[in-house]
Amino acid sequence: MKTEMILASSNPHKLREFREILEPLGCRIISQHEAGIDLEPDETGETFAENSAIKARKIFEIAKRPVIADDSGLEIDALGGEPGVHSARYGGTRDDKIHNEIVLKKLEGVPDEKRTARFVAAITYIDENGGEHCFLGKFEGRIGYSERGENGFGYDPIFMVGGVSSAELSPEEKNAVSHRGKALRELAKFISENK
Repeated sequence: MKTEMILASSNPHKLREFREILEPLGCRIISQHEAGIDLEPDETGETFAENSAIKARKIFEIAKRPVIADDSGLEIDALGGEPGVHSARYGGTRDDKIHNEIVLKKLEGVPDEKRTARFVAAITYIDENGGEHCFLGKFEGRIGYSERGENGFGYDPIFMVGGVSSAELSPEEKNAVSHRGKALRELAKFISENK
């Protein structure tokens, strides 16, 4: 029998990533929307781990069954770690294009070697007994000079890995190296070892 888990998100990109890695383990991943939960908790944490735990706990309180939540974002060294936990609402908007424009504008004149950045993901898993587990992943790169690629979302088009943007990687290539992919594999390992 498949273990059903609620993903504390209705983002189709995230849902696809979680399903690709966890469903081969016998998990059935449904979005919070599919579970009939229409809720967006206030992300008041100061870290990605705190915010993912806030989301997971709220959904678990309602559903009383296994929940997975993630919080992730971009940390840019030249901007003191911005946008950080504010990645999804950077500049007061949820518009990815505007987020990327803000970053590129702020980094005008910043040389290549100082454009280092990383995506960070924290995934909180609350099991059927209410046990809470957190998994972290990082994806190092640098910020490019313009948007490139069609495969990604969010900051992917300006996040460079070697000579390509994260949005130019195939979904398989991205899952193999991305912050969420790394955290998801840690979660998958935990689930496999605790069946």
